[in-house]
Amino acid sequence: MRDLLAERLAGYAPRQLALDYPEAGVLVPITDDHRNPEMIFTLRSSNLNTHRGQVAYPGGKRDPGDPSLAATALRETHEEIGLPPEQVQIIAPLSQVMSRYGILVTPYVGVIPVDHPMAPNPHEIESVFRVPLSFLLEDRRERTDALNFLNHTFYVPCYRWDRYQIWGLSAVVLVDFMNAVYDAGIDLLEPPSEG
Repeated sequence: MRDLLAERLAGYAPRQLALDYPEAGVLVPITDDHRNPEMIFTLRSSNLNTHRGQVAYPGGKRDPGDPSLAATALRETHEEIGLPPEQVQIIAPLSQVMSRYGILVTPYVGVIPVDHPMAPNPHEIESVFRVPLSFLLEDRRERTDALNFLNHTFYVPCYRWDRYQIWGLSAVVLVDFMNAVYDAGIDLLEPPSEG
């Protein structure tokens, strides 16, 4: 899986937003399973101040001591779901996205062992779940949300997996991943065609 992702992301030029905002790094974890790779998501605790009760990738705000945003993503992933940095092979960054709270988020695709146990931090994370990439690539969205940002309207899919809804910023990152790695052709600037 690592080689496939590295090959497909080698020619990808992630969009960088030239904005001066607080920064965050998140990990887009993909299991190292060639037959049925899965993407790991978290459900944030309903006790948090921001994005409470929402599906998210593990990650968080950059600390002054973090040498890079990739290091931020690894540190936060370890804190949130118990996955040590040495168990993650960072492949490449995806395009930056802006959270509605004014945080500039840089996602990093990383490959993780398929069988490594997850230990969610109960103060931050309610649960950790996996979604097969094959399901996500079918683009069986539950709905499409029209979100306005920087004078543009983005048509962002919402996917349901079991009791979880993947939407908003997480869905934007997911679509960027699927388009970059699998040429999924999901256009966030155009409403989906009916039918």
